[in-house]
Amino acid sequence: MDITTLFLLLSWPDLLAAVFAILCWGLVGWHVEHPRQSRPSVNRLMRQYRREWMLNNIDRSPRVHDATLLGSLRDGTAFFASACLIAIGGALALIGNTDRLDKVASELMMGPTASILWEVKILLPLLLITNAFMKFVWSHRVFGYCSVMMGAIPNEASDPEARRRALMAAELNIEAARSYNRGLRSVYFALGTLGWLLGPVALILTTLATAGTIWYREFASSSRRLLLEGKLPAESLAEIGEELP
Repeated sequence: MDITTLFLLLSWPDLLAAVFAILCWGLVGWHVEHPRQSRPSVNRLMRQYRREWMLNNIDRSPRVHDATLLGSLRDGTAFFASACLIAIGGALALIGNTDRLDKVASELMMGPTASILWEVKILLPLLLITNAFMKFVWSHRVFGYCSVMMGAIPNEASDPEARRRALMAAELNIEAARSYNRGLRSVYFALGTLGWLLGPVALILTTLATAGTIWYREFASSSRRLLLEGKLPAESLAEIGEELP
């Protein structure tokens, strides 16, 4: 079956909903990585802290703490990459056996649906999960480059190469985090596009819910307020017994 026949099988609402989901995925990612200067995202705010981390690494001895932190970041990318591989395998197995989806559709009174349509609807989240897997693998590798660059930072702060290499390590750290965040967004939208199995309207609603969740966490969450203001919330200060400002 060629691509033209495949598109003819899909209804216009299905096609429009799929295009809407893909556009949301791309636009949300672009907005998170290129926010307005007056309203930075959590992703953008964390860049400066990553640079400060690497600069503080110059005269820290020993550097076991930094190595542990970077190791935990690499463990996170490895975990999600493994989870994506499992999800890819499950999606491929489901594409090869859509009888269960036909049975579920019948129980939900959705009516009979051609198996090829089920396969196409599973293909969209599968592509997003595959993209996430590639982002996590690349993030894991770049964090490895960052660890090597951290090891190459001279121990003496007076060394002319110390600051330059620390900033190089910071940029590698930022690049790895950028790829990691892109992978996470792909996972979020892959879960959101599963709504397509219930129809085009459900896909639009789940896509909007996913986009709204990401926007809230990047631009309106308590974590962002903490990073932006640089001070603890009043309730946290009260709990630890410190005087409120």
